[in-house]
Amino acid sequence: MPVSVEEKAAIRPPGAGGGPASGLPRGLVALFAVACGAAVANVYFSQPLLVTMGRDLAMSPALVGAVVTLTHAGYGLGLFLLVPLGDLVDRRRLVVAQLLLLVAALLAVAAAPTAAVLLAGMAATGLLAVVTQTLVAFAASLAPPAGRGRVVGLVTSGVVIGILLARTVSGLVADLAGWRAVYLVSASLTALLALVLYRAVPRDRGAPTAAPGYGRLLRSTVALFAREPLLRLRALYGLLVFAAFSTLWSGVALPLSEPPYQFSHSAIGALGLIGVAGALAATAAGRLADRGFAGAVTGTGLALLLLSWLPLAFTPDSLWALAVGVILLDLAVQAVHVTNQTVVYALRPDAGSRLIGGYMICYAVGSATGALTATSLYAVAGWGAVCAAGAVFSFLGLAVWAGTRRAARTREPGRGSSRPARDGREPGAP
Repeated sequence: MPVSVEEKAAIRPPGAGGGPASGLPRGLVALFAVACGAAVANVYFSQPLLVTMGRDLAMSPALVGAVVTLTHAGYGLGLFLLVPLGDLVDRRRLVVAQLLLLVAALLAVAAAPTAAVLLAGMAATGLLAVVTQTLVAFAASLAPPAGRGRVVGLVTSGVVIGILLARTVSGLVADLAGWRAVYLVSASLTALLALVLYRAVPRDRGAPTAAPGYGRLLRSTVALFAREPLLRLRALYGLLVFAAFSTLWSGVALPLSEPPYQFSHSAIGALGLIGVAGALAATAAGRLADRGFAGAVTGTGLALLLLSWLPLAFTPDSLWALAVGVILLDLAVQAVHVTNQTVVYALRPDAGSRLIGGYMICYAVGSATGALTATSLYAVAGWGAVCAAGAVFSFLGLAVWAGTRRAARTREPGRGSSRPARDGREPGAP
């Protein structure tokens, strides 16, 4: 269906008009952004540390992959179980409670004496890191309608920066003081943020006094999947692109930690800085989706994602090939991800949080699948098999997109149906 003026205003990219973040002090918006980045970074800290973690706790390569898998699985569970609580309780109290529980989970990881304790701590860390999504919703509820889009854009920028810097920071801290110090430092920062947020953020007055019950909110998320085929399609894209993304970032530390490179944690983590290219693509992708080119952006992103595995396959022989592959892959994933969220939100702006939450569950499933696939395949067949798996995930996404495009064309005017495409304004833009 065509995107209404109100929907376009709600999903406009950051900086597309609206002036300053009126109604909220800049310092408070920055605090929300920092808290979001610090929380989501905990999901990605482990990726350059997997080899060292495995050696320290005598974990097999396949079991090491479960570190990332369980973190993302916990994150997906938290999206479904915890994020809806923001519609039922004071968000300030909810945010502070989640941050304090996150501190406890991080301390458990830092002190883990066995692999079992580590894995349990990582799952709890992922579960509680969804405070990021609660913070975004909280910031939106505090902002006046005229400045809401800009506030959400600025806060979301903290999420992107947190993801990009997580691997670099964890690698640097691990080289200086060991991998456990990464989680001790994060626990300290999280505790500080909980205190500052409690003192600086006003009470949430946006929660309805007659909110639906918790069980009803959870059921409505499931019902949205049943009713919205475009949500299911975009969630499938998200699952496949993040499976490919996680296949790379969970597996690349393994060959780079071995001869001839034997890179340090900080060197491996620095690869995340190359992902800035993906962040630069995000605004352009969202702008193109708003203009009705969601389908074209998706197809181009999926094609680039598949292409990226060609240079990545030469990683053991060429670091330049690795750099090119990382740039292509991160750019492609960010472009598809931003477009997915733009399209999904426009389906039902009144249920935007549940739509995005449901979509993000599939993102977490994809990330967990890619992590387990990468480490398991590397243990038995090496880096070539990891790249092949990533290429398969990418090809499946492109094949689904091509199939839905062909189906959409048959429904264009003159081809059997006059119903307009629902994905933006571009005819047949799945």
